[in-house]
Amino acid sequence: MKLSEELEYRGFYAKTTIDDIAELDTRASKKFYWGADPSADSLTIGNLAALMMCACFVRHGYKPYLLVGGATGQIGDPKENDERELKALDEIEHNKVCIREQIKRIISAPDVTMVDNLDWFREMKYLDFLREVGKVFSMTQLLDRQFVQNRIGEGGGGISYAEFSYTLIQGYDFLHLYREHGVDLQLCGADQYGNTTSGIHLIKRLENGVADVWSTPLVIDPVTGRKFGKSEGNAVWLAATDNGSGNYTPIFDFYQFWLNQTDEAVEYLIKIYTLLDKEEIEGILAKHREHPEERLAQRALARGATEVVHGKENARAVESLVKVLFDKNTDFTEFSEDELREFADYLPVAEKGKMLVDILIDNGLAESKKKAREYIGQGAITVNGIKIKEDVEISQTAIVKKGKNKFVIVK
Repeated sequence: MKLSEELEYRGFYAKTTIDDIAELDTRASKKFYWGADPSADSLTIGNLAALMMCACFVRHGYKPYLLVGGATGQIGDPKENDERELKALDEIEHNKVCIREQIKRIISAPDVTMVDNLDWFREMKYLDFLREVGKVFSMTQLLDRQFVQNRIGEGGGGISYAEFSYTLIQGYDFLHLYREHGVDLQLCGADQYGNTTSGIHLIKRLENGVADVWSTPLVIDPVTGRKFGKSEGNAVWLAATDNGSGNYTPIFDFYQFWLNQTDEAVEYLIKIYTLLDKEEIEGILAKHREHPEERLAQRALARGATEVVHGKENARAVESLVKVLFDKNTDFTEFSEDELREFADYLPVAEKGKMLVDILIDNGLAESKKKAREYIGQGAITVNGIKIKEDVEISQTAIVKKGKNKFVIVK
């Protein structure tokens, strides 16, 4: 399958400046850049969709330049309706380190160049920027941008000069990479398309060069209708442990997220979030349609997405754990200490000798003692597979379960 065909098949195709997408297959210069701002200390599965698109280009021989925006992160990509809160410089530095490692793990090609736009903006003088960049943009161009219209129009919250200038800074990134590395293709999410065209404008005006943009649609949760991302309050994080901000999703929960996708969603998510090829995907989906109750597609999606982010070993381990924990014939009292230690790598752990209500609160299975007692009273809590009807001390090694898929190891 050619690159253009795979991009279409996987759904990595939204707005683009390229007239004939088959040009991607024979493009003379096979270099692209993709960027992320360090607005948090972990990326989300929304970012992961764009990275999976990048990986698709890499598989077809493109060299990636992956940018972490130490400069743009100090301003913040303008939101649709209001100003972003500026982050402290030390927080931005911490976030850069964290997400750079995530990007390198997912795009694990040997020929990856990591860049930081703070490296070229740190010494840039303001007047130089205005003379070179500001002078070739008209106010009309900038005021026509959709995010600006949203912010200054009726009901908008206004926009600061800093955020208004963000698109010029991002445009200069493209210009710099074009000049220094010959990069003439930018990849992005569809929501960034307007910002990316600033770079095309600069390359044309200042270098008399030609550059292109390729964007991928934002991934929408079919149940809620919201995009997958932190701004929507439904973030699934790529970090498996806490880097200091609480922005993480344990591997078990990450796997479960994909496993719980609807039949409607799984058919397009499996193309985006796994490395399975077309033949494998179509075979899985055909079997899934014959026996949807076996959830073959959801299992393949969960395994594939977890392998991409957390590696094959973790994916296999959590898949085995899920099978054991959800087998109706499992006797929770028969698990050995060694098995429980393995489970503890992927599940929350509580110490023996605590009251059940406290265990539920301490491990995020209840928001308050009142809610914890309600869950217990409703029969939603089991200890070693037995429903508990009152708050009791858990003095033995046990597996506490809430509802269908929340677990805590007590040991």
